[in-house]
Amino acid sequence: MHSYLNSETPPPIMVGTPPPPEWRVPMIDWDRPPWNRWAFQHMRKLLPTASVPRGDYMRPLEETQVPIEGITFDTGAGPTTVAEWIDRTYTDGFLVLMDGRIIHESYWNGMSLGSLHLMQSVSKSITATAAAPLIEEGLLDPYALVTDVLPELAATAWAGATLGQVMDMTSGVRFDESDYANRMSDIGKMDVASGWKPVPPGYEHADWPASVHDQILSLKTTEAVHGTRFEYRSIETDVLAHAMERVTGQRLPEIVSDRLWKPLGAEAEAYFTVDPSGYALACGGFNASLRDLARFGQLYLDGGMVAGRQVIPHAWIADVQGGDHGHFNDHGRDYFPNGCYRNQFWIEDRDRSGHFCLGVFGQCIYVSPERGMVFVKLSTWPEATNPQRMKDTVAAFHAIARHMGR
Repeated sequence: MHSYLNSETPPPIMVGTPPPPEWRVPMIDWDRPPWNRWAFQHMRKLLPTASVPRGDYMRPLEETQVPIEGITFDTGAGPTTVAEWIDRTYTDGFLVLMDGRIIHESYWNGMSLGSLHLMQSVSKSITATAAAPLIEEGLLDPYALVTDVLPELAATAWAGATLGQVMDMTSGVRFDESDYANRMSDIGKMDVASGWKPVPPGYEHADWPASVHDQILSLKTTEAVHGTRFEYRSIETDVLAHAMERVTGQRLPEIVSDRLWKPLGAEAEAYFTVDPSGYALACGGFNASLRDLARFGQLYLDGGMVAGRQVIPHAWIADVQGGDHGHFNDHGRDYFPNGCYRNQFWIEDRDRSGHFCLGVFGQCIYVSPERGMVFVKLSTWPEATNPQRMKDTVAAFHAIARHMGR
């Protein structure tokens, strides 16, 4: 089925008591168009979840709204305005911070201030940030072998890899994530292992993993020497998360709540989707509000400080923004020609400190320390990945920054 723009009349997805069969979200395709336009804001109605509680303190966000809708910039299809770009890129929420103040905040497709939105792989950056205090506390060591923390992985392809290589996605483990539409690929099987999807009809699945941990244990093939290449593989984040759980004795939602969400000053609780074993999906299952994601981005502008407290170690922030940024590949360079990947963040340019948290179907947080700006865009693209939409999004962010004199 085709999706719909915000400027078009939405179909009656999940409308009615009960909704007619043809407008009920199919579990095999809830993340595909047009269903994702409803599903990404209603994951708790589709899947089991675990809460990430907020604390008593809420970090205030002051507002000075600026009209940016008429700003023009060039895209792959020619000149456009911010307003047209918001519509054409299936935007659900868009927020811009400058010097810690909201200069633009808008909601679309039924989203509102209190809505929680699925973040897909932005979850990776959230998970890694919650790991940073564990590194400072000495509970995790990026230079330690994965098997020092998770000895059961000695029989897997992660034998000999370090936790730092997992965070940078430079282990040599084979995991096929090249085609999100291929239900037989490793990422397709992960949809089933994570509890996101049922087994596709007609597929032989007797040997498919029943949980994310089972899938980790099933990966036995090494296709490169650890530490010699970058290859984007979601399951690396889940290896990190299992290590975090093992050294703390907590489940991931508790770790994220205690080490990040509460001290961050979040306004609303967040949540993760969980797999059949109760494991929270670190690589893609995080859901949060637009404003709290902006607070997360601002944390990186503020050197990890909130209300006089060092929430995230300054050394971690400095390493993300200017550390030894290692390997990259042609796929990554298509988006960021002089970029790289570090600690579960996409680095825009090795010579600058701007960095992205990215998720499929158009989830994005962009932190630009040089400009003192944070951009958060939540979307429901019709396709999982679209290089031109992503390039247009980066162009929009830069055009807004230039308009503001940054």
